[in-house]
Order: sequence, then C-alpha cells, then structure tokens
Amino acid sequence: MNGEDVAVGAGAGGMGVLGTLIWLAVAILMIVAMWKVFVKAGQPGWASIIPIYNAYVFLKIAGKPGWWLIILLLVPVLNIIFYIIALAAFAQNFGKGVGFVVGLILLPVIFYPILAFSDARYIGTGPAPVASP
Repeated sequence: MNGEDVAVGAGAGGMGVLGTLIWLAVAILMIVAMWKVFVKAGQPGWASIIPIYNAYVFLKIAGKPGWWLIILLLVPVLNIIFYIIALAAFAQNFGKGVGFVVGLILLPVIFYPILAFSDARYIGTGPAPVASP
C-alpha cells in the first residue's frame, strides 16, 4: 500500500462522512418541519415521526377519509394519484395553490420548511382541532 492509495481512501472516507452529515442535517430539518406543520394543523407534533400513523394524520389534515391510507400503502400506481390529490388538499388547507403543490412534490426539502416556518395558517375545512400539550 503506497501513500497515494492511503490518500484516496482517506478522501473517500471523508466524503462519506460529509455525505452522512448532510443527510443527517436534512433529515432533522424535515422532522422539525413536519412536526411544526402538524402542530399548525392542530395535530400532535409527535405524530409526524410515527410511521403509518403520520400518513393517517396527514390525510386527516388534508380532509381525506382514513380508508385512503389503504390505497396509499397497498395499491401501486393508484397510490401516486391519491397522494397527489391528498397533497393538493393538504396545501389548499394551508391556503396554498397548485404551484405550491408542485413544489411539495418536486422539492419537499424546501417547501415543507417554507410551510412550517412561514406565516401560513391552517384554514382547513373547519376549525382546527386543538393540539394537546
């Protein structure tokens, strides 16, 4: 093993660590953003980190029936269509339009934090339920 091989290995390891740190920062940003969005909608923030249950609460925020969860989880191709419909209703319940829905689909890492940290308010189909402390 020569010095050049060691340098290449160290560089590759450093890139792996950097990639992991960036991924971790984005993951934390998304968790915090989704937590805040759920709280804005009057739902418990912790629901955003529980797999499957977070999809159910997302549908609730979007004003869609709970049985859609079965379609979202079990029906290929159709789940994409239902997800886009639910995402459009979700954005509409925060007073956002079609352009914002496209942003949520294509750049969720940017648009969910915008929804969370902006002055966007949940308007929903009725009064937002009160979140428990």
